[in-house]
This record gives sequence, structure tokens and C-alpha cells, in this order.
Amino acid sequence: MSIQLTDSLKNLLQETATQLKGAARRRFQAQTVIELGHGGQLLAQQELGWDRNTIRKGIKELTSGITCVDNMSAKGRNKAEEHLPHLLEDIKNLVDSQSQTDPSFKSQRLYTRLTASVVRRLLIEKLGYSKEELPTEETIRLKLNYLGYRLKRVAKVLPQKKFQKRTQFLSN
Repeated sequence: MSIQLTDSLKNLLQETATQLKGAARRRFQAQTVIELGHGGQLLAQQELGWDRNTIRKGIKELTSGITCVDNMSAKGRNKAEEHLPHLLEDIKNLVDSQSQTDPSFKSQRLYTRLTASVVRRLLIEKLGYSKEELPTEETIRLKLNYLGYRLKRVAKVLPQKKFQKRTQFLSN
């Protein structure tokens, strides 16, 4: 006996599944497939676009009573320092010679004239990094900010303001 899914039932099942996340979604998909009977997994895959591995995982969770914990926080990219362990140290060594502290000594900020693109180019030229292994300019800019460097003109370079001396007229 083959079960036919109407368009309205398909939409209802798909919308419900997209509103649920993680274990609740797997449980819903598994219960739906079990109700569809023999061939329900294949039907759900073809008609609803559900992944059969997710359905199988949900069925195992239902039958065993044990819910699998998803480690979503471990997903994503690793930091650049994990791929290149000496990157922060190399950036600091390059930028230290071109930076100065806050001239007013009101903060601990370090000001530098080097932009992220210049730092990236210097890492390639002076320290032998390849273009492919280095992160983008945006990532290097974030690393510079993390290290406490701010891109700002150095105070020594700023032109001095010219003040006109006030002359006093003596009146008799």
C-alpha cells in the first residue's frame, strides 16, 4: 500500500520541520516516517527533501530513548593562529618598529602607520609566508586591533599649528 502525499500535507510537514531544530526536528521527522510505514524514508527523501541519515538518527533516538547532543559550537572555522601559530608574534615584531604609544599617555593604545595590506605584504616579503596560507587583509586588521594597534597618523608627523601673535597697541 503506497501513501500519496498531497501538496498541502507536504507544505505542512516541510514548514514544521524547518521551524524545529536539532533533536526535536529529528524526532519529528522520525515519527513522520514511521507513520508513513514501509518505504517512508525513501518517500520523505524524494517528496520532502529530508536527509535519510538524519531520519535514521532520529529513529535510533526514538527507539533507544537516548538523545544525541549536537556540538554546534565546535563547528566553523578555526582561528588563524591555529593554522599559523607564530602569526601574532610575527605581526607584533613587524608593527612594533613602526608604532608609538599615545603621545598624551592617557591610554595604553599603540598607534601605527602600517595598514593591514602593508602588514600582509611585509609578512610575505620579509618572513616568507605564502599568499595562500595567510589570512585576508580583513583578518589581519582584526588581529592588529586584537593586539592593541590602531591605524592613526603618528603625532610627530602632524604639522604644527601656526598661531598669530597678538600685538598690543599702546594708546596714549
